[in-house]
Amino acid sequence: MKGIVKYIIFLLLLVFIQGMVNKVHAQQHGYYDTVKVHAYITPAGDTIPMSYLPIIQVNTKLTPRWKKYWAEWTRLRNAVYVTYPYAKAAGKIMNEINAKLVNVKDKKERKAIIHSREKDLRKEFTDKLTNLSIYQGKVLMKLIYRETNNSCYEIIGEYKGYFTAAMYQTVAFFFGTSLKQNYDAKGADKDIETIVQDVARMYGYKS
Repeated sequence: MKGIVKYIIFLLLLVFIQGMVNKVHAQQHGYYDTVKVHAYITPAGDTIPMSYLPIIQVNTKLTPRWKKYWAEWTRLRNAVYVTYPYAKAAGKIMNEINAKLVNVKDKKERKAIIHSREKDLRKEFTDKLTNLSIYQGKVLMKLIYRETNNSCYEIIGEYKGYFTAAMYQTVAFFFGTSLKQNYDAKGADKDIETIVQDVARMYGYKS
């Protein structure tokens, strides 16, 4: 009887020991112990394992508010892309005219300088600008101020006289705009400025 009890105890111990051996073996040779991963070397020179998470794409519908926002943004972006090259070229010519007028006091000589470059402006831009929409025209006036630091009202007043400027201002008013618009890159016109920076990089301009 005692022999049978000893034998049973021996078998139980044998099963227990075998189970412990299997657990140790499983811990030493687990499934994930053999998975190869990328390595990342830290600035300090340590090497640590690295892995990439799978890309997850989340789709949703735009709310009416965001649809309106992106529609307005796209409209503004397109207007800046169309008008910025014109503003850049016109601003360059106007700045050249202003530089020549600095020390000129004689009215006839000033008019001659203005008219000489006015022909260049008309020749280069008349056909192109007449195809702009009213909205694009508003953006163009903003950008001209950005390039010259003068409103279109001031420019017309300087070159053609303030009576003419006032007349054009009245016409602009009936189209829902103003020739006296300024440019605030950090305030009201920050969206235009953001787009201008992109356009300037695309065309290779120094903004």
